[in-house]
Amino acid sequence: MIFKCAVCNRNQRSQSVLLNHMRTHTGEKPYECTKCNKKFTRSSDLRRHHRTHTGERPFECTVCNKKFSLAGNLRTHLRTHTGEKPFECTLCNKKFSMTGHLRTHLRTHTGEKPFECTVCNKKFPRAGTLRTHLRIHTGEKPFECTECNKKFTQSSELATHLRTHTEERPFECTVCNKKFSQAGSLRTHLRTHTGEKPFECTECNKKFTQSSDLRTHLRTHTGEKPFECTVCNKKFPRAEHLRSHLRTHTGEKPFECTVCNKKFSLTGNLRTHLRTHTGEKPFECTVCNKKFPRAGTLRTHLRTHTEERPFECTVCNKKFPRAGTLRTHLRTHTEERPFECTECNKKFTQSSDLRSHLRSHTGEKPFECTVCNKKFSLTGNLRTHLRTHTGEKPFEFTECN
Repeated sequence: MIFKCAVCNRNQRSQSVLLNHMRTHTGEKPYECTKCNKKFTRSSDLRRHHRTHTGERPFECTVCNKKFSLAGNLRTHLRTHTGEKPFECTLCNKKFSMTGHLRTHLRTHTGEKPFECTVCNKKFPRAGTLRTHLRIHTGEKPFECTECNKKFTQSSELATHLRTHTEERPFECTVCNKKFSQAGSLRTHLRTHTGEKPFECTECNKKFTQSSDLRTHLRTHTGEKPFECTVCNKKFPRAEHLRSHLRTHTGEKPFECTVCNKKFSLTGNLRTHLRTHTGEKPFECTVCNKKFPRAGTLRTHLRTHTEERPFECTVCNKKFPRAGTLRTHLRTHTEERPFECTECNKKFTQSSDLRSHLRSHTGEKPFECTVCNKKFSLTGNLRTHLRTHTGEKPFEFTECN
């Protein structure tokens, strides 16, 4: 016998099923919870609801013995053991174990974001993502580390943080076997093998392996310097530049040479210094093949070939190949003499002039003639003396030749 709904003409298999169905039209909910007064259209729905109060979980997984309050939840859970994914996306054929996961996935194709923040109106494709976002406004951090009591807004952030205590690195590179504590760090690392650079600058088309590198690079176009020194208010485009700068105020020098124990405020300065011990000169001039320990020294040297003089005096427009030479030159206009002798208080425009002068007090003569072993305090004096041996007379009187 067929039982037909008089409202929508749908056929039902029994009188009781038809009765339950009719309540979808009438809105009648005759079954009420005695604990919280919530009402339901079906007695079975009320029974299931009761378990939220009693904690009863009558449906047990035969594989791992985990228990559930609903038969549907057990069926879904069993798919974690069987690997079954019966719900397939009709657009990209990706499969899912739950209908809810498929519905959420479909929003990646439709762009739908049905969950809206009531504070800032930002929209999200998932209810869970909205809940996490709301903690930005409330300041709530419900996930606490049991080791150091640090709190987090997301459980995933806590799980990642815990690895700083356990030193666990569960994500391994299949190419070089290097291990990482975060899946994102592994993904970024893999690009060193594939050469992939998915983040492109819209201004100059330069590509980067990490989105953070692109964000930092964009500041070269915008001029943005968001990191400010709290001591002198100088601003920097990168956090690490600010950290390095702060050491000029604190005097901290955390990088120590293992050969001579000299300390440096920057790792780059330590690397360069180590070359004074190793003799390494990795930067070679392509014109004359001369080698240098620093890239900056090579750039300056190249100007001897190109005759480029990019540093111009704003007073007399004289140009120089080096910034340091310009700074020294400017003192001829300002009459500044920042280098003072501690013996006689005489002042000099250049540190090299002070060093030469100090020899007049110490009697030091570091420049020795290779012919007669006579010593001099200045290189210029040694050069002049050498001409007594070579007979060289480089200065000609133009009047009588």
